[in-house]
Amino acid sequence: MKFFETSKYYSLKKSIYINLRWIGIIGQIISIYFVYFYLQFNFEFIYSNIIIFLGILSNIYLTIVYKKTQLSERSALIFLLIDIFQLTGLIYLTGGIVNPFIIFLLIPSVFASSNLSFKTNFLIVGITTFVIIFLTFYSKTLPYPLNQHFHVDPYYYYSIPVALIIALVFLNYFAIIFGSESRKRKEALNKMEEVMAKEHEMLSLGGQAAAAAHSLGTPLSTIKIIVQELKHQLRNEKELIQDIELLSSQVERCNEILKRLSLDPNQEDDFIDVNLSIRDYLKEIITSFKETSDKEFIFNFDQDSNSKKISKSIEIVYGLRNFIGNANKFCTKKVFITLKSDNVKTEVCIEDDGKGYPNDIISKIGEPYLKSLGSSNKEKTGLGLGIFIGKTLLEKNFASVNCWNSKTRSGAEVVIQWKNSKLFKI
Repeated sequence: MKFFETSKYYSLKKSIYINLRWIGIIGQIISIYFVYFYLQFNFEFIYSNIIIFLGILSNIYLTIVYKKTQLSERSALIFLLIDIFQLTGLIYLTGGIVNPFIIFLLIPSVFASSNLSFKTNFLIVGITTFVIIFLTFYSKTLPYPLNQHFHVDPYYYYSIPVALIIALVFLNYFAIIFGSESRKRKEALNKMEEVMAKEHEMLSLGGQAAAAAHSLGTPLSTIKIIVQELKHQLRNEKELIQDIELLSSQVERCNEILKRLSLDPNQEDDFIDVNLSIRDYLKEIITSFKETSDKEFIFNFDQDSNSKKISKSIEIVYGLRNFIGNANKFCTKKVFITLKSDNVKTEVCIEDDGKGYPNDIISKIGEPYLKSLGSSNKEKTGLGLGIFIGKTLLEKNFASVNCWNSKTRSGAEVVIQWKNSKLFKI
């Protein structure tokens, strides 16, 4: 079973990218205000503020509206293009190609080359090249009074865009080459570690199973003899005989399990290694929790809900199990799980009757290591890792995950949604 098979579709962590964009926006604000108010240069100050404000709006959208913890390649491309055009607008108003801040136009493409695919990077490089050429021929003059004193030979003027384009191609080429080699080495190392860990695990399990079969053989045989004696002595007690027969069958089952494991410790898990529908996955997960929990699990689903099987995915199983496990941990008595499906989408809703998410962290749900300041029960507080892991695993498998406090129950609500066109391609 391969883990994170769809990880290649997600390349950027949203929180890091948002912080980088805020740094860039703050730098732009400082620059234009310093030049306008302290140096008292004259340029399109109002329009420059409008362009920066558009950049702020896009970052607020990315922070609040875009719920996923990682950016898909398509989303990353859109926001990188916004960065390019936003910076292009500022440079257009303040001198064009001779503005020394023109060098910052190379940053989005270099950033993309080390994080995104070759096709995406090629598109960004092409657009950046076009922007550089555009700013060479079309732009406002440098801020007054610099425009009265800055005069250069045409050879020097046109050498600036040529140098920038050469630097753009050069930096991106080497970033792609080094990034590709680094990813290959990392993937090879991860695979090697995975194989070695699996071999160690199998050897350990095999040794433990053999030792368990050998060590437990004698006590299980003793229990079996005692059970047979009790069965003979209490043959007239019908109620007790049923319990004794059940005990005898369970002893036999233990013997069979130990024997099977000692002969073949490499057996696969039947649940994880078969293709099931989302409904069957949820049933199996709920059953596993019922065996160890005293809470009530209420599973509702449409009778005509999509029963089409999806490819085995340990990531989906772990993701769903994390959210159901959270509901089981924080509920008072009941966990409500609802499955809705039609020809377009599949939706899983997980609710509980607990106290819900604390108000001071609800806007940050999905980030790891969260701690509520107002929690009264420290034993039931977590670090947000369960939600983070579940959200990340499911989003890597094309799900949309939203967490909030339920409007119909007293506790938390998690809504997991897939487009069927993507779900059945996993």
